[in-house]
Amino acid sequence: MKASAKVVLISTLLAMALSGCRHRDTKPASEAAAKPVPQGVPEVQLPFASLKPEATWKIGETADWVVIAPDAVWVAGSKPDSVQRIDPKTNKVVASIPLPAEACSGLEFAFGSVWVPVCTKPSSMLRIDAKTNQVSATLAIGPAGGEGGITASADSIWLVTDIVGTLVRIDPKDNTIRQKVQIDAGSFNPVFSEGTVWISGNETNTLAAVDAATGKLLERVAVGPKPRFLVAEAGSVWTLNQGDGTISRVDANTRKLVATIRPGLPGEGGDICYGGGSLWATLFDLPLTRIDPATNKVVRQWKGKGGDSMRFGHNALWLTDYFGGTLARIPLEELLKP
Repeated sequence: MKASAKVVLISTLLAMALSGCRHRDTKPASEAAAKPVPQGVPEVQLPFASLKPEATWKIGETADWVVIAPDAVWVAGSKPDSVQRIDPKTNKVVASIPLPAEACSGLEFAFGSVWVPVCTKPSSMLRIDAKTNQVSATLAIGPAGGEGGITASADSIWLVTDIVGTLVRIDPKDNTIRQKVQIDAGSFNPVFSEGTVWISGNETNTLAAVDAATGKLLERVAVGPKPRFLVAEAGSVWTLNQGDGTISRVDANTRKLVATIRPGLPGEGGDICYGGGSLWATLFDLPLTRIDPATNKVVRQWKGKGGDSMRFGHNALWLTDYFGGTLARIPLEELLKP
């Protein structure tokens, strides 16, 4: 990238950061409703209302960010700003932990804790002890923006902390920074898999691979426009590209782009996850899309109000309705019905 172009990019990102730490497309529902509904893939669509959740919870005025633990599902919400713990055996909320501001760049479960980046001023991160359901530490280390992410490797927590691309490696033993890795400006969302931290470059249209042992930048792979949320499973890394609504599939071993999937999901927000033998994506008004990883084809899509973030675990998909402020548990067998 030329120096002049880099200055323009950083200036643009700085202006966005100063406008507030905002997650997804958090405009009021009335304003969001005025946007054109994404078309998706009409020939495989069903009404979202045709899906029957096993349980639904009211989380707050908004509901966002989900993480799966072996014995719990954690979900963040606003008004009140909190993280709630759900027991998947009983479908009951067993704890609610207040936050000093809105959770804004994902949740991660690792090292016996839930890690919660929050949009305080300046941004910070809370560590919640999963045994006591209490905040055990508040770190003066926070996310670069409101649509970022957080991930854990075998010995570290990883988070991008500024707009110029500082990937921070946090030691969970003492909650301190053990390493800083410089990646491209405009990269915000990391995910760990099999020794590699992958980071989507929203402003560079790339996927970066960083060695989780050394912090060395290994590769940049060109993917679709405005990649944001991503998942690494089944030998691949998948990026949901906000620019044109495609999904890029990169082979994790060769680090080569091997497929471009077209589910028709353009725009801010959304999420992507893997589970039950399928790839899943969500976006406002197209709350759920199922993709067969064997064929890279969209096999089912549900249309209607809802959606924005999700994770798969405990044999179910856990899907938020951001504007409705709810979390739904949808069993896998319900999702696979013809």
